Amino acid sequence: MKWMNLKSGKLLMVFTFAFFSMQSNAQGDKANSLLWEITGNGLKQPSYLFGTIHMICKEDFVFSALAKEKFNASKQVYLELDMDDPQLQAVMMGQMQLPGKESLKNKLGGGDFNKLDSFLKKELGMNLAMFDRFKPMIVMSLLAQRLLSCAEIESYELSFVKMASEQSKELLGLERIEDQVAVFDVIPDSLEIRSIMNMVNHFESQRNEFSRMAALYRAQDIESLYQLMATSPEMMGSQELLLDRRNRNWIPVMESAMKQSSTFFAVGAGHLAGSQGVLELLRKQGYKVKSL
Repeated sequence: MKWMNLKSGKLLMVFTFAFFSMQSNAQGDKANSLLWEITGNGLKQPSYLFGTIHMICKEDFVFSALAKEKFNASKQVYLELDMDDPQLQAVMMGQMQLPGKESLKNKLGGGDFNKLDSFLKKELGMNLAMFDRFKPMIVMSLLAQRLLSCAEIESYELSFVKMASEQSKELLGLERIEDQVAVFDVIPDSLEIRSIMNMVNHFESQRNEFSRMAALYRAQDIESLYQLMATSPEMMGSQELLLDRRNRNWIPVMESAMKQSSTFFAVGAGHLAGSQGVLELLRKQGYKVKSL
């Protein structure tokens, strides 16, 4: 697809999860911190966990000196996906195509298709027909990028890919692209489309909500971030799929990595807190997790 370069292709999935994760449950530890140290339970060296926001305006992008120090001290890096995998984009595009003769136009219906088409033309200069053979999630990803009212968007994930490459660190993923796409395959298309049209119909309020979330992220105010996220209807009863189950699946992968060497993990901040969040799940496994 000519419309998608390598960078935008790699960001499509994290942008999609950014849109849904902004509605997620992040209660629990009230410490205002995005950087956490993991020790104990037989580990010979500490590992680190950093909560990201998958997209943020370039001028708001901050990675503290302490976080850089811990990144530099780690031997390997884990993101949600191995975004350094040269096959990632090709696999992702294959996974995002609708099966058989299904089309986005048929799923949307004529009225919503035309409305969404006009919105995409206005906001992105694209025709919806370009995506007619793709699952709704790819349109959701593109719309999510427009929630930021700035010309340049920065990605923590791509920054970590660059840093890992410069330092010759191995970069790996906590899950596969197939695992992430499978999450959305379980969610009914009708619910995804309702979410897309809600964004189109209430775009400015959605943009304002995302701006508030980004401000709380910059302040590392996890508790207030939760209060904002928890009030949104967009989670659609899918927290178990979008967050909790994935968090549980990550723990054995993290444990195996930490036993091998000091590891820097970076996942969406919405995954950190709560009774089924990564922080609490690690504590239940016997690790000491403290904010830095």
